[in-house]
Amino acid sequence: MGKPFDVETTDQFDPLELQTNLNKAFGLWQQFLLRATGAALKAKPRISAGDMAFQNSALRWAANLVWHPFAIAQANYQFLQDQSQLGQRMGMRMLGFSGVSISDETSVKDRRFKDPAWRENPVGETLMQSYLNLADYCKSLINLTEGLPEHEAKKAVFFLNSLVDALSPNNYAATNPQVWKMVYDTQGANLVKGMENLLNDFQDGELRIRMTDMKAFELGKDIATTPGKVVFRNDLMELIQYSPSTEKVRKRPLLVVPPWINKFYILDLREQNSFVKWAVDQGHTVFIISWANPGSAQRNLSFDDYLKSGTLAALDAIEAATGEREVNVAGYCLGGTLTGATLAWLTANNDDRVKSATFFTTLLDFSEPGEIGVFLDEPQVTALEQRMEENGGYLDGKNMGSAFNMLRANDLIWSFFVNLYLLGKDPMPFDLLFWNSDSTRMPAAMHSFYLRNMYLENKLCQPNGIKLLNTPLDLTKVKAPVYFVSAYDDHIAPWRSTYDGAQLFAGPVRFVLGQSGHIAGIINPASTDKYGHWVNEQLPASSEEWFKEALLVKKSWWHDWDQWISQYAGGENEARIPGSGKLAILSDAPGNYVRVKAS
Repeated sequence: MGKPFDVETTDQFDPLELQTNLNKAFGLWQQFLLRATGAALKAKPRISAGDMAFQNSALRWAANLVWHPFAIAQANYQFLQDQSQLGQRMGMRMLGFSGVSISDETSVKDRRFKDPAWRENPVGETLMQSYLNLADYCKSLINLTEGLPEHEAKKAVFFLNSLVDALSPNNYAATNPQVWKMVYDTQGANLVKGMENLLNDFQDGELRIRMTDMKAFELGKDIATTPGKVVFRNDLMELIQYSPSTEKVRKRPLLVVPPWINKFYILDLREQNSFVKWAVDQGHTVFIISWANPGSAQRNLSFDDYLKSGTLAALDAIEAATGEREVNVAGYCLGGTLTGATLAWLTANNDDRVKSATFFTTLLDFSEPGEIGVFLDEPQVTALEQRMEENGGYLDGKNMGSAFNMLRANDLIWSFFVNLYLLGKDPMPFDLLFWNSDSTRMPAAMHSFYLRNMYLENKLCQPNGIKLLNTPLDLTKVKAPVYFVSAYDDHIAPWRSTYDGAQLFAGPVRFVLGQSGHIAGIINPASTDKYGHWVNEQLPASSEEWFKEALLVKKSWWHDWDQWISQYAGGENEARIPGSGKLAILSDAPGNYVRVKAS
């Protein structure tokens, strides 16, 4: 995080200045309460079925505890023992044994308490260890879910663990020694700045926690800077063709299909971590889809539209732009799901123009959707559909982002809350978080179809389970070579589930597992090789068997992919300049659609 504020800390403590700043902070807090109360009075009171689903699951969990008396007794005994040991260590410190640590070694591994202030202050260290003991106790009870249906248990565990995380002393000024130290060092100016941040971030009746400085980057200038041109546009997408950086290029162009949950430039952040720029430098003629940011007028856009006016339209446009009918395709996350559907549709229509397909962290088999599954059951999807209707026919990007952030609340919510509002820091400029905060909307018809047919009913992996453009889709008939790259720590598209999807294809399949998570595992530049990847030339039936025999390569998977896709390059061509084919240049990259804000 950035510097706290434009006030220098001083060793000279001034009680009068502290009192002045405390009065200012309290006044700003009162302003926030008035604003929040006014917004609450104006808001339509509603408890959604989705909200009630978690609360009801927690109540059923509590009732289910009656069947676990011995486990509860054991947890109680362990908690009392832990607290007793904590009391003994506190007593020894009070008697002057300075070498005795109040906290145990497990606290060092918790990133919430990494600041030295937690161990420099005996009160803070005691608060920290008491909380960790309580958290261990609560989580031992939370995990007593035997007797509950599996999905019910997962919802209860998620909800209750979220409450335990929220109770951390790190999240409150009165119990956080980092805040105490900052108050002393700045005479309370951090609290004034924190309340100013809180007021600034409370917009339109809700708190929107800033993860980064949204004024630090400008599209096309600091971010999404790879040179290129928009060569095709329809109501759903713009197609960008990137300018070559080599004299010769690979004969078959590369179409990249990003997800429309977020904007495309995750693959083109800055030059040093841009997959697009790197692929261009390897000799690919890269095209990428930049999806429109839909509003109420596009509420009826369907998954069929994303196929017809998205990937199929892009393939036709690439042929017009380059004269090449045969292409390689790469899809990321939801864009990969659409890529899989496109391959099945092309196969059913005897269209073989896609000569290889790459899937970045893509679910095709949704039987085990991972942690996001706690938000997806019939009552919650119905509630989401109702919310989209009330919004005007779309899901606001901030709603989707909130769900993903809640899966990693300590890292993606509470850490920013503490830094912004308690420590009074401004967010640091960070390209990845800038992209993450630049949200997009989801049209109601498409999103409802996606959630119900993929997540709830898992129809895509079933032969002829889904029809798009009146064509039954069957992934098991797709013979084009495919490359799957997933991420070991991915909580959005769990790698074992993506592995199940890789098993569906009839052609040759290469599966690679990158280190790290959903984003960092993919945006892993070949120039730095920050994270390695596992490879296994075989594709056994189970993911466990695959991983058991896999070898760790301490390089970015980009190297492996480049070697793989070279087999399907189709030879070499003279470098292609955007606009030299049948498609005229419409605008410079990154285009117009990417600049449309969700709110």
